[in-house]
Amino acid sequence: MGKVIAIANQKGGVGKTTTSINLAASLAALDKRVLLIDADPQANASSGLGVDVKEVTVSIYECLIDGESIRNAIVNTCIDGLHIVSSRIDLVGAELELLNVKNRERVLSERLSEVKREYDYILIDCSPSLGLITVNSLTAADSVIIPVQAEYFALEGISKLLNTIKIIKSKLNPSLEIEGFLLTMYDSRLRLANQIYEELKVHFRDMVFTTVIHRNIRLSEAPSHGVPALLYDADSKGSINHMQLAKELVERNK
Repeated sequence: MGKVIAIANQKGGVGKTTTSINLAASLAALDKRVLLIDADPQANASSGLGVDVKEVTVSIYECLIDGESIRNAIVNTCIDGLHIVSSRIDLVGAELELLNVKNRERVLSERLSEVKREYDYILIDCSPSLGLITVNSLTAADSVIIPVQAEYFALEGISKLLNTIKIIKSKLNPSLEIEGFLLTMYDSRLRLANQIYEELKVHFRDMVFTTVIHRNIRLSEAPSHGVPALLYDADSKGSINHMQLAKELVERNK
């Protein structure tokens, strides 16, 4: 049975999509069967893995709104063992369209139940909001990875997300756990970055991943080529960091 992990933080620009793409690719490189769900209307995870969203006929939108089977939305990527359910801009309207749907918070969970047994990991790239699609993602998930940017306002807003997770845990998904906090865009030369890492460790202890994701130009360039860092430059710091993260995640889930 596949483990479903949401990658979430309502604060934008913290590296959610970068983490989603590169962690998924790294897990696949470790011979894990991986499905990435692009649950962000911007569809950056889709384009970052070389999917032309204009040519997609069945996306996560059709699965949530039209009752389409998730099997019909799964497409292959440039990495063996990594599949994706892509997104598109229509997903913006799905929040409103879901309002009148019965069990509206559990639609994604029901769709994923069709394929959970076929994957080792299902990762969900959440949008930078705490709307109904993100609630669906957290209700469907077994755990959450929270990327935290190594910058001044990093810890701002985490309490809001933690409160949302607490509410979802109490009302919709009692088994939801925090997989871990992941420090992203880390620059070891900056005292502030080190302070933020220490502060995270003080507050959240073992819930903080040992792996940190360093600032890396190759990591930033890779999505424009439609490939993860692993294929763009396997020796880059960004690629190596995400492979370390994948190994740490697998180790945690033994």
